[in-house]
Amino acid sequence: MHKTETSSESPALLLVDDDEIYCEVLSDALTKRNYAVSIAHNLSDALQLAECMEPEYAVVDLRIGSESGLELVKQLAELDENTRIVILTGYASVATAVESIKLGAIHYLTKPATADEIVAALHRDEGDPSVSPAEQPLSVKRLEWEHLQKVLAEHDGNISAAARALKMHRRTLQRKLAKRPVKE
Repeated sequence: MHKTETSSESPALLLVDDDEIYCEVLSDALTKRNYAVSIAHNLSDALQLAECMEPEYAVVDLRIGSESGLELVKQLAELDENTRIVILTGYASVATAVESIKLGAIHYLTKPATADEIVAALHRDEGDPSVSPAEQPLSVKRLEWEHLQKVLAEHDGNISAAARALKMHRRTLQRKLAKRPVKE
């Protein structure tokens, strides 16, 4: 957990990701855009920072080590419903996107996302009706990934409970979840 100091006029932004190098690079880019960035690499440090700094903005990775960023989104929203939270992930799924918005995030971006895209998401107040539906239905592998994510979300991230509900071995589910999702 560490804090980057900038002028008191800069809005406070909490950046939470377990990738330390990525955090440093993104923090530098956001600091150049006049944000006072504080970084945490796990949920407990993030919550401690949030309680102290009361961030106006938060950028939270969906997977923080073995922890779920969705839990942090919930806690940040409970701490201050006005904190504008963006989920950032390399493991995008419909289930986690829906849950993140229900829990209090205002946007959901897939990695890699630029600092400009993140800033735009933090300040976006409305949906975009011009977003086009996909041209092709999802592949069977992608549908499986989406279903696993949905069942996992229904069981509050508990892999053992989700595996029982899916009637599969816990290790099989862990192995499937550890793989990056297929694009379509």
